[in-house]
Amino acid sequence: MHNSLSLLSPVTIGDIELKNRVVMAPMTRNRASADGMPNELMVQYYADRAQAGLIVAEGTWPVVTGQAYCRQPGIQSEEQVLAWKKVTDAVHANGGKIVLQVMHAGRIGSNKIKPAGVETVAPSSIQAHGELYTDQAGMQPFDMPRELSTSDVQLVIEEHRVAAENAKLAGFDGVELHCTSGYLPMQFLCSGTNHRTDEFGGSVENRARFAADCLKAMASVFGSGRVGLRMNPGNAFNDTQDDDSAGSHIELLRQIAPLNLAYLHIMRAPVEHIDAFKLAKTHFSGSIILNDNFDSDAANQAISAGQGDAVSFARHFIANPDLVYRIKERIPLTRFDRKTLYTPGEKGYNDYEKAV
Repeated sequence: MHNSLSLLSPVTIGDIELKNRVVMAPMTRNRASADGMPNELMVQYYADRAQAGLIVAEGTWPVVTGQAYCRQPGIQSEEQVLAWKKVTDAVHANGGKIVLQVMHAGRIGSNKIKPAGVETVAPSSIQAHGELYTDQAGMQPFDMPRELSTSDVQLVIEEHRVAAENAKLAGFDGVELHCTSGYLPMQFLCSGTNHRTDEFGGSVENRARFAADCLKAMASVFGSGRVGLRMNPGNAFNDTQDDDSAGSHIELLRQIAPLNLAYLHIMRAPVEHIDAFKLAKTHFSGSIILNDNFDSDAANQAISAGQGDAVSFARHFIANPDLVYRIKERIPLTRFDRKTLYTPGEKGYNDYEKAV
């Protein structure tokens, strides 16, 4: 990696050519319709940010069983696929690239959010401590999940393959598997949430198998050069615990090494004893996208130092749809309004002004 490389220089990640190394991180914004349908608000939101080298669209459920939050989009029905096609068409018309983050929430969900009769499932029947907001009844505890049978697990892996097929039909340039924040792939990976005794539980090799098999299934649709993985060793969000988080993530990277994925989207570890960026460089041979609390100067330094190939930004993209232009011209950034992160409607979503 040469010192001349910067955030604004082009890069090829897997089979995806990026005009710069500024990536828009996936962010749950809860602006879809109640039934998970992307809408015109989302078309504008993503199109306005197409200056990014790559947009990773928000965590999207492959099937409604995997829905976590109110107004979270899905990629299950033909109608949802067509609605997402409007988003990808708008991004491409503005010269951007966009991949979809596939996010099965597993035990993180509520029957006050999902349609009647839709269950919550997990590797093991262990209820997560905590609550989540529901439009219907305010704050509610997480559901007690049903443990997936071995045959059920295979069906969920197939659901990830179908989600990749639907994402391809919707015009996405690739897909990313969400394997952090306490959602289903991480629930399988971690010893505290996976008490299974079949081939998907017990040893770390078995616990890593679900995420690896989902990635293989998704790669069978797009080709591995258009599939990424997001992970965050040490993350305990949504009541996730693991006896050896670094070791579990290293095992997952070992299993997927033959796939030659497009990229690893790695978040800075929230615990001091894990250096997630070093772990990624040591155990992953493909392109690396760094994430968490970067400004443009720190991002440039990380790229010049060879820590990663691109850097993803979340909060900066919320209030600065023209973030790439602001970085280039050294224009101060607008601060986002935390109160409107997850509220319905345009306010705090599409009403942030561009610099020009």
